[in-house]
Amino acid sequence: MKQIPLGRAGFTVSEWCLGTMTFAGQTPEADAHRQIEMSLDAGIDFLDTAEMYPVNPVRPETAGNSETVIGNWIEKTGRGAEIKVATKAVGPNGMGLRENGKGYTTENLRGAVEDSLRRLRRDVIDLYQLHWPVRGSYMFRQNWTYDPAGQSRQETLDHMDSILGVLKDLVAEGKIRAFGMSNETCWGTTRWIDRAEATGGPRLVSVQNEYSLMCRLYDTDMAEMAVNEDVLLLSFSPLAAGILTGKYLDGTVPEGSRRSLVPEMGGRVTARSEGTARAYVDLAERHGLSPVHMAMAWQTTRPFPVCPIFGATNVTQLEHILEGKDVTLSDEVLSDIVETHKAHPMPY
Repeated sequence: MKQIPLGRAGFTVSEWCLGTMTFAGQTPEADAHRQIEMSLDAGIDFLDTAEMYPVNPVRPETAGNSETVIGNWIEKTGRGAEIKVATKAVGPNGMGLRENGKGYTTENLRGAVEDSLRRLRRDVIDLYQLHWPVRGSYMFRQNWTYDPAGQSRQETLDHMDSILGVLKDLVAEGKIRAFGMSNETCWGTTRWIDRAEATGGPRLVSVQNEYSLMCRLYDTDMAEMAVNEDVLLLSFSPLAAGILTGKYLDGTVPEGSRRSLVPEMGGRVTARSEGTARAYVDLAERHGLSPVHMAMAWQTTRPFPVCPIFGATNVTQLEHILEGKDVTLSDEVLSDIVETHKAHPMPY
């Protein structure tokens, strides 16, 4: 597995990242620990988690448990130095995890970092991310009705400056190495970079946004920003929450799958989703490829820096994903993907 720069952080991460949002939820601890070791064996040394995980559903009483599972593995094996860990502070809706529904603030951000360090059994977080911008976001299907008219530019910049001040101190203390955002826009990303230059805070190195063959909001202005500012996309849901595997075709809902828990899949199940998924599954089969391997391999062909975050509910799923780690796509496959995207743009 190739190593790639984490933006301008000064260190590298594996080209794929193991997502852990099911750890301590759908994925029991023993299975989760095996997944970490299988990923390391495959050359993947980068894990992504969050203080709100596990999901499906998110509950205050389970928040932090995915971090704890990782920390337990580190304590049990003594192999913490072999992995790089990214985690996140919960966003502004609070998800019921903080007082009065608050997300991260200048008053609680330090405590959030220290709580994550304690659960992870680490002295430093390699990449610390803010799960949502406080002013709102168009991610998770909010793009269809997105309205930024109520935003205050000055309030946003003041907030960024204050948060960057806390992050600057945490970097100086050796508690975090790098800073990134999640569910962020092009304007927001460039402002974080500008304000870091103005205040001496840590430069934003990554954005964790949804990106897959079925969700390509990142392809235009975000792509241009990423190339010019050396910002790594940590793409979540590269398999479209499992839709691109083909397992949900013809209305099939496997027992224990995400769709069995969240029927609308966060707005991904629409009148056009099945036809789009079938088009990509058929494309992969015509070329003798697994649709999973094709979707993952396509990510690293993009003309901007990208590291897909993939998750697996169980070891069997992970084994299949990892079998495709060395797959490369021919020009013919890539050309067919372009035509399929034109015929089935943004189905959700």
